Amino acid sequence: MHVIRGLHNLRAAQRGCVATIGNFDGVHRGHQAILQQCREHAARWRVPLTVVVFEPQPREFFAGDQAPPRLTRLREKVRLLRDFGAEQVLVLPFNDALRSLTGREFIDQVLIDGLGVKHLVVGDDFRFGCDRRGDFALLAEVGREQGFGVEHTRTFTVDDERVSSTRVRTLLASGNFSAAARLLGRPYSLHGRVVRDQQLGRTLGVPTANLPLLPQPLTLRGVFAVIAELENGERYPAVANVGFRPTVGSERPTLEVHLLDFAGDLYGQRMTVYPCMRLRGEVKFDGLEALKAQIERDQARARDYLTAAIDGQNSAERERAEQDYSLPLASAPLGREAISSNTISSDSYSADDAADANDG
Repeated sequence: MHVIRGLHNLRAAQRGCVATIGNFDGVHRGHQAILQQCREHAARWRVPLTVVVFEPQPREFFAGDQAPPRLTRLREKVRLLRDFGAEQVLVLPFNDALRSLTGREFIDQVLIDGLGVKHLVVGDDFRFGCDRRGDFALLAEVGREQGFGVEHTRTFTVDDERVSSTRVRTLLASGNFSAAARLLGRPYSLHGRVVRDQQLGRTLGVPTANLPLLPQPLTLRGVFAVIAELENGERYPAVANVGFRPTVGSERPTLEVHLLDFAGDLYGQRMTVYPCMRLRGEVKFDGLEALKAQIERDQARARDYLTAAIDGQNSAERERAEQDYSLPLASAPLGREAISSNTISSDSYSADDAADANDG
């Protein structure tokens, strides 16, 4: 997999490809169908499959904080695109220079002179260029002129409705993680590296692993029963808070995770967090004692929910859960024997590592 940041970093060997263009936020099952469609052409042409994405995403550039929250950071998006067959990802910086290109200039500079595209797959409603003349018809016209093929993406539906990033966001916001997972083709998760923070949780008797989030709109916000997966693959039932911690105040959003039945050092480790059930929204409490009492209630609810889910895992339920990608049954196979309290030590890391782990 090659990640190419900007046209100026394209090498001659990376030209000549089958390409598709889009945000690919979430890399959901609709996106996966597009990638499969592209793979078929790439195999026929015997050229690499290249996915063109923008950073920031165009709506983030124009709308700022009013843009829809991301489902995947750039790091995770690239990993998922690789897993579904992309051999190259061209990341174009969406800036004033790019947005000022006309539709024809975009085709000439990016697709022809840049990628040397052999075949292009895009949605038939795809629009681009400052003049808004960039559309499927223009791509097809230039393709005939310049000798590259253009075809529209195949629609992918679940329950007779097109799969989209917007639909996934709506399900996540409502706490319907099982339905969201069916559209994603995998359970929704949050990722990051554990960093040192205020360590307030220790004073309350509930030490937390803190994973900084990017200062962008949040897909989720509130308190959740979750499954936390460590670097070594061990999984633990846990409680997580996603947001700004209104009782103590925080300018930057944070994912705080308290692992139940765990003792150890997690600093510097990467962690994956699978939300399973929304417990409540964020609340500003009168003081730390009130906050501590609520945390204890959250822990009890999370433990009851996760224990019931784990105990209910017979083979038939597991098979059914795997078919519809639900959580925690399919993605958190935690029998009681798997719940460990082993101490996990970590290597030292730099602030740059932590920033890099949460970039994109």
